[in-house]
Amino acid sequence: MRAKNVIFLYMDGGPSQVDTFDPKPALTKYDGKDPGGLFDVEPTQFNNNGTVLASPWKFKQHGESGIPVSELFPHVATCVDELAVIRSMTSQFPEHTFANYFLHTGSGLQGRPSMGAWATYGLGSESQNLPGFVVLNGGLIPPGGLDCFGSGFLPASYQGSIFKPSGTGVANIKPNEPTPARQREKLDLIAELDGFAAEQFGAHDSLESAIRNYELAYAMQMAVPEVMSIADEPAYLRKQYGMEAKDEHTRTYARQCLIARRMVEQGVRFVELTCPNVAGDRWDQHSNLKKGHENNARAVDQPIAALLKDLRQRGLLDETLVVWAGEFGRTPFAQGKNGRDHNQYGFTVWMAGGGVKPGVIYGATDEWGYKAVENRVEMHDLHATMLHLMGVDHTRSTFRFGGRDMRLTDVHGHVVDGVIA
Repeated sequence: MRAKNVIFLYMDGGPSQVDTFDPKPALTKYDGKDPGGLFDVEPTQFNNNGTVLASPWKFKQHGESGIPVSELFPHVATCVDELAVIRSMTSQFPEHTFANYFLHTGSGLQGRPSMGAWATYGLGSESQNLPGFVVLNGGLIPPGGLDCFGSGFLPASYQGSIFKPSGTGVANIKPNEPTPARQREKLDLIAELDGFAAEQFGAHDSLESAIRNYELAYAMQMAVPEVMSIADEPAYLRKQYGMEAKDEHTRTYARQCLIARRMVEQGVRFVELTCPNVAGDRWDQHSNLKKGHENNARAVDQPIAALLKDLRQRGLLDETLVVWAGEFGRTPFAQGKNGRDHNQYGFTVWMAGGGVKPGVIYGATDEWGYKAVENRVEMHDLHATMLHLMGVDHTRSTFRFGGRDMRLTDVHGHVVDGVIA
């Protein structure tokens, strides 16, 4: 079944694969040993390499599929039979900003269209009153800034719209005019003036996008308060998402996940969720791995599991592609004494719903969880697969710019057939 919508659960900073979904007994066996005496160690971001570091968390197999998940994710563990866990993901960049551009846009350079922009460019949106590409900002904009959500050389109307998960979501949503008729008169006047400019200067993306955005903003004044209000959601469901959790970051992410579900119900094509501001360092634990990863996992675990179950119960999961990914992984050896440095050579992402084969593990890293050694997946492959699951041929979704046909996957990318149902 083809995915109609995407919910991208962006794990800012790079979760550790060997502490989440890729258990490695060798790390326990050789804990405290010099990694250089066991395998070739590549240059790291901060060049402060310590000894082999065993995971502080135990792994257990779950579900009928028997997929192992660490103690960090007790709630997501109950959903493993929905997941396709890709253990052989790779990136080309070990630094946050470039890696974030690569993850979001298929290029390590600033200014390319985000995958959310490509999705709405290729498929449009089924919602007439909300943007086709929405970013629910839980508190942290990724390194690389708003260009991670930009439209690049695509028309500006395809860029991501940033919503806060609380309050009205966006600023100035309430009309300033005393009556709807007065507001409509102002919009008609603006459209007439824009029309004069178009006649004089010809068609221009900035002008045409501005006109469309004015009309969309007008429609959003009715739609946004409705989609942002969760008062009509049953109390048991709000509790299931984590709205009553003691941890404020869990409550923040719970609201993001619940609103994301409401948005895909309204036809929003692509919804990205950023991480709450957990101690300001996301999943980027260069030190204090145990405390940092536990705090971040606590924030997202219960809401993600609730989202998957809620989508399934409503019959939406088969048409909603859910993707969980950071920009890279972490090293199997310590940075200093109790952290992990960046690792682009092999890490884990997972997908669910939207035509994904459920309850499978695809690819593998070496015995250390360091480098992908089986069914290596590149970032362009991930993007090609996401587009394929939405019914889009990544080689044919192009936009003419700079003298050539540009695409999300550039001149690369292969669909990962092993995760497609």
